[in-house]
Amino acid sequence: MAATGTDDDRPHTLSGLTDARLEREYGFTYRTILFARRYRALLDEQLRPMGYGTARMEALSTIDRAREPSAQIAIAKRIGIEGPTLTRMLDALEAEGLVVRRADPNDRRTKLIELTPDGKRALDEIMRVAHNFRKSILEDLNDAELDAVNKVTDKLLSTLSEGYDVF
Repeated sequence: MAATGTDDDRPHTLSGLTDARLEREYGFTYRTILFARRYRALLDEQLRPMGYGTARMEALSTIDRAREPSAQIAIAKRIGIEGPTLTRMLDALEAEGLVVRRADPNDRRTKLIELTPDGKRALDEIMRVAHNFRKSILEDLNDAELDAVNKVTDKLLSTLSEGYDVF
């Protein structure tokens, strides 16, 4: 049914929540999703001329942050993607010489992933572009506002991450 500007456009009332609270929660959800989509799409646009995107940036930076070769399954878990999705991405990154996979000496079934020197150079270039993009997005926030956003986001991520190994 098409929206008509009536009560049908409002979120459904939930037991125990005031309409004002429900509107705030709905607004938070909508804004969070919209921001994440726009941010990712615009950053992808910035990275595209280099042949990269945010998915590759996330994989390369996650591998780099580990500071030592990491198991493929651990990387997938940190990123929040399924193993087969990461496998396809690693296949491409390996073919480009950006990562190397080797057998874990303690468990030959496990593949350890690390960046190659070319992978580190690519990540440096990607992070420079991402930094400039991020700087342009956040330039209107003062330090206190940015700290407040980070504090609230960390609190929400903590709630969402219970039981998951992320960041």
